[in-house]
Amino acid sequence: MRLQNKIAVVTGAAKGLGMEMAKLFAQEGATVIAADMSELSYEAKNVFGYQLNVADAEACKTFYDDIINKYERIDILVNNAGITRDSMTRKMTDEQWNIVVDVNLKGVFNLVRYVGPQMETIGGGSIINISSVVGEYGNIGQANYSATKAGLIGLTKTWAKEFARKGVPVRVNAIAPGYIMTDILKTVPEDLLQKFAQLTMLKRLGQPEEIAKSALFLASDESSYVTGHTLSVNGGMRL
Repeated sequence: MRLQNKIAVVTGAAKGLGMEMAKLFAQEGATVIAADMSELSYEAKNVFGYQLNVADAEACKTFYDDIINKYERIDILVNNAGITRDSMTRKMTDEQWNIVVDVNLKGVFNLVRYVGPQMETIGGGSIINISSVVGEYGNIGQANYSATKAGLIGLTKTWAKEFARKGVPVRVNAIAPGYIMTDILKTVPEDLLQKFAQLTMLKRLGQPEEIAKSALFLASDESSYVTGHTLSVNGGMRL
């Protein structure tokens, strides 16, 4: 029970990586608010759904106020909500660029601007930003997505400094997953999946549970001396 009595918020938690993190955090003792634009695709003890568009600044303030009014604090925040609108740069539209930046980057800022200072006030906390292997190495056809995921790494380092500057143990870290077998990859042809797997040192794709366990480590006191760090969970992948 590594998260006993903790209040955790996980965005993008209706399915996929967010679902696995929410369920694992709850199993480890946390009360989890699973925020997503969609309704939850599952039921789990101590996981409570909340419909939220992280790109909507006013909605994020209302969400934050609701959680503080009900639970009085937020100990853990996982910024997992994200979207893709892939296109080669010469063909990318303003809409494709803007919506990815609004959700993946601004959406994280919309919550951390409230949660970070609150963690300073309560004496500590853990913020985890879900970046990506393409935020570290780039990827063809994903200029918008890779820019936002690289931006999260910069924000992680900045916030690790900002929120701990008064000597309060607010830790901010990032996870950069490689290719993980979520629903999105299940639509990819098998030959391409095998190609992706061969790009890793472990010669396989990752499982959502492996990202959830990495997030659990960063959320718990087991990582009490880890902050400002990007944890690459990609099987040794290089694009």
